[in-house]
Amino acid sequence: MKMTQNIDFYLIIPKGTQIVLLTETKILNENFFHAKGTVGKIVGLPSDAFHAYQIEFPNGSVGMANRKDFSIRKHFQSEQSGLISPLEDFNFYDFVIYRCVVGSRAFGLDDENSDTDLRGIYLPPAAVQWSMFGVPEQLESKETEECYWELRKFLILALKANPNILECLFTPLVEYSDELAEELLSKRWMFLSKLVYQTYNGYVMSQFKKLEQDLRSSGLIKWKHAMHLIRLLLQGIEILREENLIVRVSENRAKLLSVKKGELNWAEVNEWRVKLHKEFDEAFAKTNLPERPDYESANDFLIKARQTMV
Repeated sequence: MKMTQNIDFYLIIPKGTQIVLLTETKILNENFFHAKGTVGKIVGLPSDAFHAYQIEFPNGSVGMANRKDFSIRKHFQSEQSGLISPLEDFNFYDFVIYRCVVGSRAFGLDDENSDTDLRGIYLPPAAVQWSMFGVPEQLESKETEECYWELRKFLILALKANPNILECLFTPLVEYSDELAEELLSKRWMFLSKLVYQTYNGYVMSQFKKLEQDLRSSGLIKWKHAMHLIRLLLQGIEILREENLIVRVSENRAKLLSVKKGELNWAEVNEWRVKLHKEFDEAFAKTNLPERPDYESANDFLIKARQTMV
């Protein structure tokens, strides 16, 4: 937090910002001072970050104050309430319980330019989870292509048949899993239900509509995105038919890569999509998957996991 404040000192605070005085401030043209803790509003800006701001106070008086002499009100309130998180330097990555590779490498659709996308779950200590400061729902690093969901968030997304989360649960490329994660993987079928039909189908339909809009407006298609949308339909159909998710593509690999390379024209890709939607409908009508995922088992697992961190 101190680092943030130091950076703020070198930025010009905009007009209208409410502030709190950290020292007594003299009123312009009067022998009167506003006390430390008085609230004001910035009405005039300095020529640079090292000169004084013009501050208007509730009684209409105006004074001058340098940046070091006041705090932005919302920052001041956080400081005084004690709600500045002591967890800023807390390494949540130490509590990752599951790490896997997803994306093109897991699908078998990678090439020499493909990134290695790491995803997984972290489970923070109970004392941190229960504190006033809470924990982030997601840890993400763009530099290392990593993303980890807090366990509860991960389970909620899995229960909603989120394709990215189901991919994490069924990928063959697992880099690390502790005992709890192994238990979750052994129960991963509890997340498969008829919701897959709505989630996968709805997402593909909305995304294809956007691709068609791009085609009309710019004449360009994001072929890699189109390939992954077709892949989603293929995997959704497989889930309903086989009650399982095989992440690595096999017999459709060559055709999917043809889509990625733009070797099929848009009409051919769209024709394939429509055909797959029909197959999805048929699979939905015949599937033996339950109407809903097993919420109760997921909840029991979360409680058990939380208890291990007390």
